[in-house]
Amino acid sequence: MAGGDAPEAVAVHGDRIVAVGARSDCDRVLGGVDQVVDLDGACLTPGFVDPHCHPLMHGQVCSWVDCSPQRAPDIAAMIKLLRAAAAGQPPDTPVRGFGYEPGRLSEGRHPTCLELDQVADDREVYVMNVSGHGGVVNSYVLQRNSVSADTADPPGGRLGRFPDGSPNGEMWDSACDLITGADGVKLGPHAPNFHLDDDPDTLVDNVLTAQHDFLSHGVTCVADTQVTRRELSTYQRARDSGRLVLRVSGYIISSFLPEMLALGLGGALGDDRLQINGVKVYVDGCFGGCTCYLPEGYAHDPHRHGQLYHTPDELTALIGSIHRAGLQVAIHAQSGAAIGLALDAIAAAVTVYGPRRGAPHRIEHVALPAHSHLRRMRELGVWGVLQPADVHLTGDWVRGIVGDQGEGYGPAGWLAGSGVGYALSSDAPVCPPNPMLAVASAAHRTTIGGATLGDPDMRLDVAAGLAAHTRHGAEVLGRQQDVGAIRPGMYADFAVLESDPLHTPLTTLADLAVTQTWIGGRRVWSRDS
Repeated sequence: MAGGDAPEAVAVHGDRIVAVGARSDCDRVLGGVDQVVDLDGACLTPGFVDPHCHPLMHGQVCSWVDCSPQRAPDIAAMIKLLRAAAAGQPPDTPVRGFGYEPGRLSEGRHPTCLELDQVADDREVYVMNVSGHGGVVNSYVLQRNSVSADTADPPGGRLGRFPDGSPNGEMWDSACDLITGADGVKLGPHAPNFHLDDDPDTLVDNVLTAQHDFLSHGVTCVADTQVTRRELSTYQRARDSGRLVLRVSGYIISSFLPEMLALGLGGALGDDRLQINGVKVYVDGCFGGCTCYLPEGYAHDPHRHGQLYHTPDELTALIGSIHRAGLQVAIHAQSGAAIGLALDAIAAAVTVYGPRRGAPHRIEHVALPAHSHLRRMRELGVWGVLQPADVHLTGDWVRGIVGDQGEGYGPAGWLAGSGVGYALSSDAPVCPPNPMLAVASAAHRTTIGGATLGDPDMRLDVAAGLAAHTRHGAEVLGRQQDVGAIRPGMYADFAVLESDPLHTPLTTLADLAVTQTWIGGRRVWSRDS
């Protein structure tokens, strides 16, 4: 990763790297070797950093019905899977599924509440779209929450409707507050609500499920980019029990900014295992629900424009408060219009309060930027955090609903070529937490349907992609002094790959296997155990 000849050996003392280079030099620095780990020609890389994901959510949806295109190619197959899960369960047990993509269902649309009523009409049935920004519920949920044709869309959200105006079961973005129940987490007009509660021990188990998945892909440091009391308390329980081995950074959702400011939180807080980095803010929605903000209208439906979570003035005030407090902000902005609003708000904060110190402000997804946005990002020192696997998995759908501008979906190469700071991530569970899939997708920009999006300058070569999923990820988290590289003084966090990704065919790179994962000088996962 550092360029030049590959070193022969790495010396580790305790949880830190103390030397990198020739075997003899490493022996000399240690003054005595207690253990030699011979990788027999395998490839050692820094532990991968995933700076935008949702580990607890990922672990939780792993326990739901898998409604991905591989399992449910059409709505009938989805209903069959959900009915099988409901069979034999007590009447009050919710039936939940995750992962459907409307563009990859044979019907080319979302299911409806009437179709989910075939699963059960006496309990909650909820199928979450792969975006995590919402999905579809059955009529039972609509009736329980008194959602009718007269129910207005909540600020920052949308209710799907049949042609006669009655609800069709779709709930998007802030409308998802309805799903969490009377005593659950409520976010209001700040974020999509995927924070479904469970008993504390089950939530810890969910985190451990996710942790195993991340470790199996060589990921050693993650950032949960939407933290509420559910996430924070669960990570604390996992850490205090000694079972949290991943390094976790967190971004508190902006709903809780008043409490953060009242407590005087003014920067990163925590330790090497669990820390709070800043605040997550949403500008617009998702492509799965057509709630990304497109003032010009969607190509497939010019009367649909998506939504904003905040007015421009509200967004400017919100970002200004975060910046003034010295906190880093991670801003969800998909469309070009949304990216522009995010940059306007950051520019206003910098003008009033001075430039940002510490880890840079960041824009999440940066899905449809123009070159003018990238120039402003560079000038303001704002980083972009992208999820290239999304281009591969959902690029066909996005291209279909937004038209020609979809060719420029998630152009990692543009950010690199413009001198903008950038990092790659998974957004798991939206995409698998597999850095090799992200790196390969950024390099080929080929969709699952076989189309190649955009011009060659939108692609990111493999070496740059690997750097973006290691040291760049650490830098955007402000953790570059500890993780993301193999050099003296850093934590001994490693991924061992079965072969060198720089010499692996692009067609098979996504399948390149990790054989071991090390954190703090300790092997925490092995393919053979």
